[in-house]
Amino acid sequence: MLRLEPRTAAPWWLGLAAPVLAVLATMLAGGLLFALMGFDPVAAIRTIFWDPLFGPAAGYSRPQLLVKAGPLVLIACGLAVGFRAGIWNIGAEGQYIVGGICGAAVALAAYPAEGAWIFPAMVLAGAAGGWAWGMIPAVLRNRFGASEILVSLMLVYVAQKLAAWAAFGPMRNPEGFGMPGSRNLQQYPPAANPELIAGTGIHWGVVAAGVAVLATWLLMSRHIRGFHIRAAGMAPRAARFAGVRPEALVAFCLGLSGALAGMAGLFEAAGPGGQITDSFGSGYGFTAIIVAFLGRLHPLGILLAGLLLALTYIGGELAQLMLSLPAATVQVFQGMLLFFLLAFDTLTRFRIRWGKAA
Repeated sequence: MLRLEPRTAAPWWLGLAAPVLAVLATMLAGGLLFALMGFDPVAAIRTIFWDPLFGPAAGYSRPQLLVKAGPLVLIACGLAVGFRAGIWNIGAEGQYIVGGICGAAVALAAYPAEGAWIFPAMVLAGAAGGWAWGMIPAVLRNRFGASEILVSLMLVYVAQKLAAWAAFGPMRNPEGFGMPGSRNLQQYPPAANPELIAGTGIHWGVVAAGVAVLATWLLMSRHIRGFHIRAAGMAPRAARFAGVRPEALVAFCLGLSGALAGMAGLFEAAGPGGQITDSFGSGYGFTAIIVAFLGRLHPLGILLAGLLLALTYIGGELAQLMLSLPAATVQVFQGMLLFFLLAFDTLTRFRIRWGKAA
């Protein structure tokens, strides 16, 4: 009989090896999947992981790496804080959408005014919108004991409908010939989020992601709030005796992760996305969950994991163009990565044994 036996003390290197083994296992399983679909597995893996960095189109792909990684890292930093405390925000995608809508609304309300205040106001509005959306599951958990997992996840679908309503209704471009979608914010200079250094892909969202990595590290390792978060995650009952207020911690973690997701949505709406459409959500909020766990909930690990997942986005797009792989390939690949990561995480805490339990 196959069973799992808890490890008394796991080797330190096992925790570091788990993400690496998960990536290798994903490559192997992905190659098998591509072979079963009738594609050359070696060519597919090379296109996804090698060509974006060193292939013929690397001059375009490398800057896109930061464009894709920026929102993933920014959202994952907020999620990791809550996950460390045992507070599970699964609805960052909804907070991302609402933040983009709120930030874009400021720009559209100000149009065609000029002023340096417009973009900072958009950033604040995006953060406030994401924070407010994140506080809904916080209030429902604190007041009624509702599961923040279910509430935050269901609110994603509400946010998607809200984006569709805005794109077809109050935010529709009056000069857009009746097509759904807002004005293109990239064409409104005070509200645009362009590249700060040409050819690098660095915009204000990437800068904010870098700041979030540093701030998260300082919070978790140098601040009393970080101690409360770690204590609540490891020993909730003991944390109460240490002065941790669970309700305040829930509000802080869900509000913080919502605000960062909302900022990511604003930077996307004002930058690469350019406008609010009925399909504004890009899946970054869900992928950021994988980024947070792949990075071991550590800011530096999140930065590296964000770059890796961004690579799968770009490589997947190249594979669609060059090999005609289905569009859902990237999502399947990312799903396998999360599956293998959880599997190897389990093996870091348990060892496989044969026979009956003593």
